[in-house]
Amino acid sequence: MGRPQNNLLRPPTVIGQFHTLFFGSVRMFFLGVLGFAVYGNEALHFSCDPDRRELNLFCYNQFRPITPQVFWALQLVTVLVPGAVFHLYAACKNIDQEDILEKPIYTVFYIISVLLRIILEVAAFWLQSHLFGFLVHPLYFCDASPLEKAFNFTKCMVPEHFEKTIFLSAMYLFTIITVVLCIAEIFEILCRRFGYLGNQ
Repeated sequence: MGRPQNNLLRPPTVIGQFHTLFFGSVRMFFLGVLGFAVYGNEALHFSCDPDRRELNLFCYNQFRPITPQVFWALQLVTVLVPGAVFHLYAACKNIDQEDILEKPIYTVFYIISVLLRIILEVAAFWLQSHLFGFLVHPLYFCDASPLEKAFNFTKCMVPEHFEKTIFLSAMYLFTIITVVLCIAEIFEILCRRFGYLGNQ
């Protein structure tokens, strides 16, 4: 008899299952729907003084070395990798939830995958703070001298800066929540592991 398949590819903890739901639905929905609404036409509405297309494009590329939607999409995909690798391994080896709690080697592998998620989230938080800061200001002063010496520093208007600040804060909050959930998941799996050993 094979193992029942309904336990495969599911996190072994309640917190892990909640994290998957939170990560997979709320965060991706927030980024996919609201992120497009807030950042979708940012480049078109970014204007500098004087309002010339080449100057606007030059300064926007300076203002946004990477667009926030691309950065956050890469963050989500990267953070999913450790868990996806573990669950692929579990599916190939026919490992179920109870095996992860009962067999030390699987427990260690699973905890390592969660720790990697924490490390990747913290790295993404640090990168986000360096790329985008914590506030979006209404004005951006662009060094346009490489484009044309007459420009030097020029003033650019950032569209919908208040909405972007709120969205930016929400993405920081999502990162903090997922890190907390990952830490809580490690504690839960260790407690359940010790509980399992205590019942032996």
